[in-house]
Amino acid sequence: MRTELLAPPTYLKGFETLEEEVTLDSLPLEGELPAWLSGSLLRTGPAKFEVGEHSYRHWFDGLTMLHRFSFGDGAVSYGNRYYRGNTWKKGQETGAIPYPEFATDPCRSVFKRVSTMFSPEFGDNANINVVRLGERFLSMTEAPISVQFDPQTLESAGVSFKPPGMITTAHPHLNRATKGMLNFAVKVGARNEYRFFHLGPDSDQPEVTAKIKVKKPGYVHSFGLTERFIVFAEFPWVVNPIEIPLSGRPYAENYKWEPERGTRFFLVDRETGKAADPITTDPFFAFHHLNAYENDDGTIVADIQTYPDPSVVEQLYLDNVRGGIDLTPSEIRRFTIDPAAGTVEHEVMIDTPFELGRINYGRCNERRYRYAWGVAATPGNWIDRIVRADLEERSHTEWHESGRYPGEPVFVAEPGGTEEDDGVLLSVVLDGERETSFLLVLDAHDLSEVARCEVPHHIPFGFHGLYSSTV
Repeated sequence: MRTELLAPPTYLKGFETLEEEVTLDSLPLEGELPAWLSGSLLRTGPAKFEVGEHSYRHWFDGLTMLHRFSFGDGAVSYGNRYYRGNTWKKGQETGAIPYPEFATDPCRSVFKRVSTMFSPEFGDNANINVVRLGERFLSMTEAPISVQFDPQTLESAGVSFKPPGMITTAHPHLNRATKGMLNFAVKVGARNEYRFFHLGPDSDQPEVTAKIKVKKPGYVHSFGLTERFIVFAEFPWVVNPIEIPLSGRPYAENYKWEPERGTRFFLVDRETGKAADPITTDPFFAFHHLNAYENDDGTIVADIQTYPDPSVVEQLYLDNVRGGIDLTPSEIRRFTIDPAAGTVEHEVMIDTPFELGRINYGRCNERRYRYAWGVAATPGNWIDRIVRADLEERSHTEWHESGRYPGEPVFVAEPGGTEEDDGVLLSVVLDGERETSFLLVLDAHDLSEVARCEVPHHIPFGFHGLYSSTV
């Protein structure tokens, strides 16, 4: 349902192309940064929504820009740079969108689509997440090309590895024992498979550790991890891969919502690679797992930021978000999976929307935890609040300023901190009235403001990033 607008919404600047690339030694700063905050926030996201006279159709499709906020001696420096890989270069040369994206597909003949069905062309527009693997910094997306970049200069450094499939996630997990990456990919062909893999910190050759055969792969954006299991939720938004090259539609528009299938939970043993029969529960959709862990009684908890269906994907087409459409709210839903009984129970954890959630990952991933930080949208508006969720008390607190639109709050743990929430949050915020952005630093305990630093231009809305104390 569209919202009646008396004036253009002030968040629209977040969906406009940013042309400027700058390197600034110091940003204007209000407040005082913690003395221990020394490192860099690295973010990726779409920042250019046109190539020549052609426009991308979806928020997820814009050309990748990398951003770096670096902290030291109480000051903040900033730089931004487009990722100049094959997608960028070919687009500049031809003046046209060169490769298919999530919901944008260049006009190609049926012959071209069929001939590339099992060896399709992929670009390197990795605009979803930044991941550290050993000494490498990767920018990742769902296409099977992860790219490297220099964390100091943000210069492109080529393809880092190729996963064992045609679709993957930009949300891998850390293997604590090896310091490597755990992720999965969808292998498409005569037989479709979910392939789970490990990539060592210094390797470019993924090792497949588990496989699950599937007729219609589901759209899976992330997964959960406990100390023993990969927790894999397959939502009933599924695709028959053989139909994609014949449909003439972009990748995302080939998925179909089949709620009668329900959502299936697979538990994959991390040591043996064996997956038990799936356990089915009510249909739902999600982008992001929050955390997972095991209880002493053998049950498994998976906290997921859920939607009733995938209509949010349609809402995030650029024509829609620029037109003032309401966003379907997501919620933190806790699933308790009982492998012995073959059952799944669920409950809603807090009474407010919650998305783009972060936890104290180093301390709490795979383990019991209490706190999470995310964002939410007021009905009829874009994302305009930062939310701190207390999952023990089932309560929440919020940061909100009228006309300001925050991004994902990245939690940075205080060195030597004893409590789970000892640290700060870093969020890139659009000031819709001034049409510029700033980096907001909040105390993770109570969302009180610590500092903010102004950027001289707007930063288009992005998705994810990481903090590194070593760059």
